[in-house]
Amino acid sequence: MQVPYGFGCHGTAAIIQQAAGWLAGHDEWNGALMGNICWLASYPKSGNTWLRAFLANMVVDGGRPVALAELTRYCEDEALPEDYAALAKRPSIDLTIQDISRLRPQVHARIAARHPATVFVKTHNMFGSYDGYPLHAAELTVAAIYVVRNPLDVVLSMADHFALSLDDAIEYLGSDDAATANDALHVSQVLASWSRHVASWADQSSASVLVVRYEDMLDKATKTFGRIARLLRMDGDRGRLERAIKYSTFPVLAAMERQAGFVEASGKGGRFFRKGRANQWRESLNRDQVARIVNDHREQMARFKYLPPGF
Repeated sequence: MQVPYGFGCHGTAAIIQQAAGWLAGHDEWNGALMGNICWLASYPKSGNTWLRAFLANMVVDGGRPVALAELTRYCEDEALPEDYAALAKRPSIDLTIQDISRLRPQVHARIAARHPATVFVKTHNMFGSYDGYPLHAAELTVAAIYVVRNPLDVVLSMADHFALSLDDAIEYLGSDDAATANDALHVSQVLASWSRHVASWADQSSASVLVVRYEDMLDKATKTFGRIARLLRMDGDRGRLERAIKYSTFPVLAAMERQAGFVEASGKGGRFFRKGRANQWRESLNRDQVARIVNDHREQMARFKYLPPGF
């Protein structure tokens, strides 16, 4: 199952000079992993852009928020088509999902080779393999940060972003065949269902894989973003942390989008930054719709304390 897709760091791959410069010399946190890619992972509409904004502001530590258009300077996107087209020697939109899977390890190796130090790389792929090829190569990985969000709220954001009905969005989250579309902006990414996606990342036992809840980013910002900063050895300056949190809050990001737009908006729904609240589902989903989502995802919802009372 595919839907029209408009996420990702848009344009040519970023050099990320400032990020690489700051992180140079901090390779001691490689742990058991040997690469230089730090994956910024999530199911779509779960807080990946928020995470990238926080990290960009941590790296810059400036007197004002990093503009949305500048986020691509601090994060690569493994789904951008340029490397796939270069390796295949034909347009990426002509590639099958099997072609993309075969090329993906080579694309990740190219991304890693472009950077002398740790590089942040956005991904919406589940953790695992597809068609016999790994979706994330362990030998290129130094760490991963995975953001999980209540699927009752993810459904609302997915429906709005892609102009889907709520029922269609619920079906999409429950499909183990779900993948994103292959278009001129991004190659296909392998999602599977929300539950399988979440479990694939959360079941990783490595100390270098950090799982954070979107809701804790809202309600326990200092503690949650502090955990992220500690993983990256960027936790030595409390003022820097607090500024990065302040400059990446939802009201700040939404205001910047209203003023200058945002390339990651799909053009199918409303604005990219909608409401930025938890438990919006209480206002929009009926009991039958909630029951369908819980039925599809009960185990992982219970794991992350998302089960609503009475279900």
